[in-house]
Amino acid sequence: MGLTLQTMEKKRSSAVAIWLLIGVGMIVVQVLLGGITRLTGSGLSMTEWRPILDGIPPMNEASWNKAFDQYKQIGQYKHINFEYNLSDFKAIYFWEWFHRLWAQLLGWVFIIGFVYLLVKKKLEKSMVWPLVLVFLLGILQAVIGKIMVQSGLNENDVTVSHIRLSIHFVSALGLLVYVFWFALQLIVPQKQQFSARSLSNLNLAILIVLVVQLFYGAFMAGLKAGSFAPTWPDINGMMFPQGFGTMSNDLTDNPLTVQFIHRGLAYFLFILLILWWFRALKVNGSSLFLRTRTVPLVLVALQVVLGIFTVLYSADKHALLWLGVAHQFVAMTLLLSLVWTKFLVRK
Repeated sequence: MGLTLQTMEKKRSSAVAIWLLIGVGMIVVQVLLGGITRLTGSGLSMTEWRPILDGIPPMNEASWNKAFDQYKQIGQYKHINFEYNLSDFKAIYFWEWFHRLWAQLLGWVFIIGFVYLLVKKKLEKSMVWPLVLVFLLGILQAVIGKIMVQSGLNENDVTVSHIRLSIHFVSALGLLVYVFWFALQLIVPQKQQFSARSLSNLNLAILIVLVVQLFYGAFMAGLKAGSFAPTWPDINGMMFPQGFGTMSNDLTDNPLTVQFIHRGLAYFLFILLILWWFRALKVNGSSLFLRTRTVPLVLVALQVVLGIFTVLYSADKHALLWLGVAHQFVAMTLLLSLVWTKFLVRK
């Protein structure tokens, strides 16, 4: 018996969705590698940007010495890592190299998958241009990363610009959400979507607040703001940080103010998600929604706890690395869980 048109379309959509979800997983790993690169201070170890050749590390001692000599010309080495030897340099070089290598692998997975699915006629015409947009967004993300790294490649700065870091981070999450949403359109049955206007509007409002919080999370990382007040629930013994509102760019450049806002937004998100959850309990939605509506609340509670411990252990480099990466991972899963509920609950 031949396959029906509906069955064939379902199989095509499933193949594309699996490919997209592989991309989602790889983007999550890429963002986590970026976090590790930042927390280990590795981001400026590769002073050149070679889109194809970045995946090839130095292959001999002469090449390693050349890369190390280039690193010695920038402020990070001169002011912070001046005691590094070649072995120390190789350790930080690894994470930036792996971060760039994974980005290239992600690009090849997209290109090869796109060509394969196109040749096998598994892509509908309506999918082609949105997928081309995914590729262009990936290229844009690489360019933003290059601009970010360049901000720290001079004799004065010891880190990259935290503003550019935040743009690089949030734009990566934007790409993640776009690909995830695309996949959901292909694999979630329409009967699992339902209308609940007020719940959908509140979901959207929470997503907007979360995006602002993600920017401030990147500010925290870029400024190493946690170490300026490694206390909780107070901020160095005070309700409001000392010097609050005294800088011209206080909201983005003052580490204590940034930490104060980041904490406040975390509590606000927690309260909003409690409110959303209570409203969700009153909604007789689809089976998928009923099974997953508690996930965002659990994740935001976990995120608050991880945030507290990340601040408390911000002076311990080893603990900060693992707590910071876990904090970043839960932030991404929280974002995806809210995108998931927004997809199911339509206006």
